[in-house]
Amino acid sequence: MSWEWCEASLGRLQNFLAEQGLTDGPLTTTRIGDGHSNLTYLVSDGKHEMVLRRPPPPPLPVGAHDVLREARLIKALEDSGVPVAKVLAVEDALEVLDVPFYIMEYLAGEVITDVTPASLAIPAQRQFMAETLVDTLVALHKVDWRARGLEGFGKPDGFNARHFKRIKSLIPDDVNLSPAFAELSQWLAANIPMESDACIVHNDFRIGNVMWKATAPTRLLAVLDWELATLGDPLFDLAYFINCYPRHGIPRTPTQDLAAAVLEDGYLEPAELIARYVAGSGRDVSNLKWYQVFVDWKLAILYDYSRRRGGDDYYQQAGLVERFLNAALSSIDS
Repeated sequence: MSWEWCEASLGRLQNFLAEQGLTDGPLTTTRIGDGHSNLTYLVSDGKHEMVLRRPPPPPLPVGAHDVLREARLIKALEDSGVPVAKVLAVEDALEVLDVPFYIMEYLAGEVITDVTPASLAIPAQRQFMAETLVDTLVALHKVDWRARGLEGFGKPDGFNARHFKRIKSLIPDDVNLSPAFAELSQWLAANIPMESDACIVHNDFRIGNVMWKATAPTRLLAVLDWELATLGDPLFDLAYFINCYPRHGIPRTPTQDLAAAVLEDGYLEPAELIARYVAGSGRDVSNLKWYQVFVDWKLAILYDYSRRRGGDDYYQQAGLVERFLNAALSSIDS
């Protein structure tokens, strides 16, 4: 998954950004984050700062890492009530890099994962951030995607059954996997619910994918990492958000490792998050268990797929897949 800037590509980027009126002079690039999806860089000419998003190096799964689709959605969400960083430029002709990319505004703020920054580490601020996360999810699911030009962005009709079938197809027939894969697949197939609604679904909504103003009183500056977004059942977002939210005394999944901060005093409990979502959306969540089981089953499959593909040492760590499977089985029994 490694990729380094060469002098030629940096020169072409400098010319492109200058033509767009965004920079003036030699550029520096700094990798932001260490995620395992699209690559993100801070780009600066010493006076102006902005963010570049590009896919990782090939080979890529079909349909994955589509930054042009991501940019389209972010542009559609401007002034929607869902905070996003403004898209400044898009390059799809492959004349600058060997892949398409887009440029968005740089926002200086805090992304919270394992610990809340000292500037925000008081119970009242933690409670506000938890409430804001839920309220933002409610706001996203209320966006009129048709009015914002997102017809064709996804296929919400029949989304649940189609989503299940697509993910199940990634389970290999010729590899000796844990029996839990088959057990969970059978349970999910037997209990597929009708879609609760047709909404914009982020598909990776968690505390580590939003940015906050760094000083109190804080506010949410932007929801980040829209590459998996589509049109579908909003309960997938709620289930994913809850499943990524660790709880005291419960073994964590790998995605919950990325949100340990919410165990600190002040953050809402998962049941409180769900209740606030219901109050804000008016949505029936009586089938939420199915979505929660699906989320951890799906992540187990995707992590196993990434492990078998190789190329990223993160996915080679022992026990990642099993932790998701155990969480999914526990959800069935709860």
